[in-house]
Amino acid sequence: MGIVRFALRWPYTFYVLALLILFLGVTAFRSMPTDIFPEIDIPVVTVIWQYTGLSTPEMEQRVTTYSEYAMSTAVSGIKDIEAQTLDGISVQKIYFQPDVSIDLAIAQINSATKLHPAADAARDSVAARRRIQRLQRPGAADQPQLGYPQRTAAL
Repeated sequence: MGIVRFALRWPYTFYVLALLILFLGVTAFRSMPTDIFPEIDIPVVTVIWQYTGLSTPEMEQRVTTYSEYAMSTAVSGIKDIEAQTLDGISVQKIYFQPDVSIDLAIAQINSATKLHPAADAARDSVAARRRIQRLQRPGAADQPQLGYPQRTAAL
């Protein structure tokens, strides 16, 4: 009840306090830096394997399983590995602990997958030229900004 009596006795104190809060809020808003795509350090690396002509089970057995095994034993600081395998494509997301250097992790992944048994077996074949390995470090600019789900009556 003391603050109510104080506010009724000296109302100008609260008017000045409200104006001070408004002024500081506007000042902080105007001086705040803005960026459409800020630099966010996400400890995730995506590895994409492409090997045209392989079915999903073959791609999983020949490429995905071996590369996951090679990465889990040779790369330090891995928190989780997620993999999605389609016809001729394997997409693996490797999540790291927050204190891991992503550049070092990319170098370790690169060296671990070069010693990959499926890569050794396929290096001599013609199909090895069609397989591409890509490492990418996703950031805020790589994420879609608008998703538009569509439905039809036919599906």
